[in-house]
Amino acid sequence: MEKVTLIATAAMGLESIVADEVRHLGYKDVTVENGKVIFTAEPTAIARVNLWLRSADRVKLLVGEFKAESFEELFEKTKALPWADYISADAEFPVVGKSVKSQLFSISDCQAIVKKAVVESLKKNYAIEWFEEKGAFQRIEIAIHKDIASLTIDTSGTGLHKRGYRYLHNEAPLKETMAAAMVRLTNWYPDKPFYDPFCGSGTLPIEAAMIGQNIAPGINRTFAFEDWAWYEQTWIDQALEEAEDLANYDQPLEIVGGDVDHKMIELAKNNSKEAGFPDLIDFKQMQVKDFHTKKENGVVIGNPPYGERMQDKQYVENLYRELGKTLRPLDTWSVYIITSHPHFEKLYGKQATKKRKLYNGNIKTNFFQYWGKKPLRRDQK
Repeated sequence: MEKVTLIATAAMGLESIVADEVRHLGYKDVTVENGKVIFTAEPTAIARVNLWLRSADRVKLLVGEFKAESFEELFEKTKALPWADYISADAEFPVVGKSVKSQLFSISDCQAIVKKAVVESLKKNYAIEWFEEKGAFQRIEIAIHKDIASLTIDTSGTGLHKRGYRYLHNEAPLKETMAAAMVRLTNWYPDKPFYDPFCGSGTLPIEAAMIGQNIAPGINRTFAFEDWAWYEQTWIDQALEEAEDLANYDQPLEIVGGDVDHKMIELAKNNSKEAGFPDLIDFKQMQVKDFHTKKENGVVIGNPPYGERMQDKQYVENLYRELGKTLRPLDTWSVYIITSHPHFEKLYGKQATKKRKLYNGNIKTNFFQYWGKKPLRRDQK
């Protein structure tokens, strides 16, 4: 096959970030929709985008799309698709589904019909009557929106936020994909100081380090497509070789993560070591008010507690006031804070330069951005 259509799914608010990442990898035929980025590319792209996309949730291969207003129509049009091009005779191919604003609203019925149609299609191609499904995992999804059915195969396996370095985490972890997107939304570059005052299990500093040294986020994990019979090993090897060649392990970085809980600091250190940064990131047990620096033009980025539980509200509001007192004097530093608290700016003591709506899991948040003064040019000093 010369080209495939791929869908990179994304959390609401991150679609443009994912689209930029797709384009940065050299793919130009890109369409952005709610919750997803659609693009066409050579099959080699499946390995490359799974390795490199930092902010996408997963990557799906589009097998076909059509209008379906009846179960018979769904069955016949699904059966007509070239399933044998992608699914091997021994593959395990469960079907999951969703339906929004469509006549075919019974998910269980849609899943059963798609499964039957795929089996009938494969029977014809492989000339066998029974599929044991003990081979490669190839999960099919039927998604119907306004009577348009899309049939995809998941190429990623576990979600792309599973980088392979975070075996343990705090109670309310920030997904690695969201953390990477937050770093991408800042004005941070590898030559600037980076500080996270609420580092928890270390996700933001670790994602920053991976971005700073241009390390592919999927380099230490496996993907579903690697076991597919039709997907060539040379494509996988080429993608891995490219990732290794582009990594800049010698890039010096100044990244600090702070947290009041010493257990979180130990957890962050362990996760950082698993990610391949045993000594690169400096994790310190410290309160927000303990942060002092004479350095300029750095970046502070944080995911503080939101105060969603009543018993935490007073503590969180005092924390935001303290954060403002500590950081506002650092006028050359840029500050980026994500929170769902409706009065963050008032408590912090300053209106944000810009704010962007993001969904941290199911929580609707704002990403508050405070841009520091631009550094003087040499001729201005």
